[in-house]
Amino acid sequence: MSRRYLFTSESVTEGHPDKVADRISDAVLDELLSQDPLSRVACETLCAAEFVIVAGEITSRGTLNVPSLVRHCLDDIGYTSEALGFVYPRGGVITALQRQSPDIAQGVDVGGAGDQGMMFGYATDETPELMPAPIVLAHNLSRKLAEARHTGQLPYLRPDGKSQATVEYEDGRPVRVDKVLLSSHHQAGISQAQIREDLINLVIRPTLPEAWLDDRTKILVNPTGSFEHGGPAADTGLTGRKIIVDTYGGMGRHGGGAFSGKDPTKVDRSAAYMMRYIAKNIVSAGLARRVEVQVAYAIGEREPMSVNVNTFSTGEVDEGILADLIPQVFELTPGGIIEHLDLRRPIYQKTAAYGHFGQAGPDFSWEATDKVGALKAAAS
Repeated sequence: MSRRYLFTSESVTEGHPDKVADRISDAVLDELLSQDPLSRVACETLCAAEFVIVAGEITSRGTLNVPSLVRHCLDDIGYTSEALGFVYPRGGVITALQRQSPDIAQGVDVGGAGDQGMMFGYATDETPELMPAPIVLAHNLSRKLAEARHTGQLPYLRPDGKSQATVEYEDGRPVRVDKVLLSSHHQAGISQAQIREDLINLVIRPTLPEAWLDDRTKILVNPTGSFEHGGPAADTGLTGRKIIVDTYGGMGRHGGGAFSGKDPTKVDRSAAYMMRYIAKNIVSAGLARRVEVQVAYAIGEREPMSVNVNTFSTGEVDEGILADLIPQVFELTPGGIIEHLDLRRPIYQKTAAYGHFGQAGPDFSWEATDKVGALKAAAS
């Protein structure tokens, strides 16, 4: 008897308050890496009402003009006029930056992990991106919503927005979209009837697979009604508060560490990227249809404390054998991860919206599948 179930994932646009904060934190990181690739950065941003607060620990030979970076980020996202509710913060930009603690630095300086913790990577063959279908669809909806605003196709849209996609699975494979939710910040005076019609016809239907939509698919648009007040003027934004949006939409587990604003010596970020790289190569090699890889580190230590593999009964190779093969094929020391994935580049603002995984392009080095041959050879 076939088993059917529903799974939901969400995404948000780059104008969501938390994503504004992520973008500013990663802009600080990129600016410093562009001047000094060895910069140590742990930057947190809070956007609230008329203030932007940028705080953290930074050790770098680079220099910063934080207000200028904030201005550029807000302009690029689209918070460019008073009508949007949040333009350059009238209350000012507050900075609270200090050097990295020497107690942490002494472990990182010798190539060890910058903190303890566990990190997960996930991949599945249910989409071309080797990502779960619900998070892929949710990201695509949010990205299309932002595109309709940036191109002027729907000029009344504003930067803030959210999406959800509920996918029905049969025997572990996605077969249809059961529900869609799209909420968009908008100009005052636009009827909800017009917004609903436009978003269904110009965002939802062009984005979702036609074969997965049917007369039972429920579509919700701005379900509370008016969404005239959005962005940081309506809701506080904070770096690292969308970690499930950033990863696998809840389908894979998360170690708890956020990514944005952290340089690659922080294994919260770099090791999570490496685990995605490993998981994607395992699935691409045909060694499993679905896999989750976990690694754990101790602060100051180079080698991981453990490696675990779960193929959810889809593996062609024993999970224990895969776990033993991973350190033979992949670099797992913090320094080895940074070098192999070339993580000292100013690439991180591109990750601040629409997920750190499943995106294409040379800057997303952890999405490469160049270890397929080595994995197959090791497994045989």
